[in-house]
Amino acid sequence: MASSSPARPAPLRTRPLRVGIVGLGMGSVHLEAFGSLPGVEVVALAGKETDRLNALGAMYEIPHLLTEWQDLVTLEDLDIVSIATPNALHHPITMAALAAGKHVFCEKPLALDTAQAREMVAAAIEHDRVLEVAFNHRRRADIQYAKRYLDEVGIGRIYHARASWKRRAGIPGLRSWFTSKRMAGGGALIDLGPHVLDSLLFLLGERKVAAVSAVAHGELGRAGYGAMDRSEQMASDTGAFEVEDLASALFRFDDGSSAAFEITWAGHTVDDEDISIELLGVDGGLRVFVPRYASDDTLRIYRDVAGRPVDIAPEVHVPGGEHPIVIAEFLDHVRSGQWEHHRGEFALHRTEVLDACYRSAAEGREIRLES
Repeated sequence: MASSSPARPAPLRTRPLRVGIVGLGMGSVHLEAFGSLPGVEVVALAGKETDRLNALGAMYEIPHLLTEWQDLVTLEDLDIVSIATPNALHHPITMAALAAGKHVFCEKPLALDTAQAREMVAAAIEHDRVLEVAFNHRRRADIQYAKRYLDEVGIGRIYHARASWKRRAGIPGLRSWFTSKRMAGGGALIDLGPHVLDSLLFLLGERKVAAVSAVAHGELGRAGYGAMDRSEQMASDTGAFEVEDLASALFRFDDGSSAAFEITWAGHTVDDEDISIELLGVDGGLRVFVPRYASDDTLRIYRDVAGRPVDIAPEVHVPGGEHPIVIAEFLDHVRSGQWEHHRGEFALHRTEVLDACYRSAAEGREIRLES
């Protein structure tokens, strides 16, 4: 199909890339990250909270301040639209921005469900533009070290994995869009799940999930427990908690291996903002364990040496700042002009997996993904 987008502009390496950001929450993180990188100008910002909009606009000297995202995506002097909004807006903003000839950088998740995600990828292909998602956790130094170790040394065939992000009291806002099924698409799974799933698939070399069997529960949120901000806890009779605070799944991969996957916002448990990815190989094992966003002592490698179990603790410091790294990679892809491999396809598979989890939990059966 021929593209209906404007023709490609002059080579993007010869001038600054012009960015418009939608959203004032995570949007401020995008704003700081784009603003820290060379060859970029943030020229537009859109959001509903006018006081915050004006404050950020003054701080970063942004010429176009808008309350409607529709006005931002149609600005002629934009190359990129960066989306940091409630999940339900990812699809319509992306579709409009791509049709207007803009490249798109989107917060996770790519979309609410598989159907939306496929439309977004198809639009990126049709309009010949880059579409990427902010999977910044894979850029952590411990995840990167683990990936290099797997590629260069290896632990034999990886036959099973365990991956989780567990909070004791981490529901992000019992009165916010995060707990609205319509605005968020789900709860803990669609909020924290994309980061853990992306890091897991990255470490596994992008093997494909073939089938999912999952359960989901929203018991604590409905009972009034688990708010990140205790002042926002509420009883279940408010009807404001519409999503899950726990999801647990078994993945079957296309090569016969498997993974146990669990995401929780809240639980009466020892877990307190703990992220874990453990890989079990025939010749060794590996675990990244990050309690409360720790930056040191987060990686262990397990092997047998001379017939005895040995634990290896590489010295890896995680300095943070992964958002500028992932955004710098996105900008490199835009500037390269080689856009055909950056249409959001691997983000699509992650959405397909999470969507299958929701379907499995709702229908009480295993869901097989289309190959």
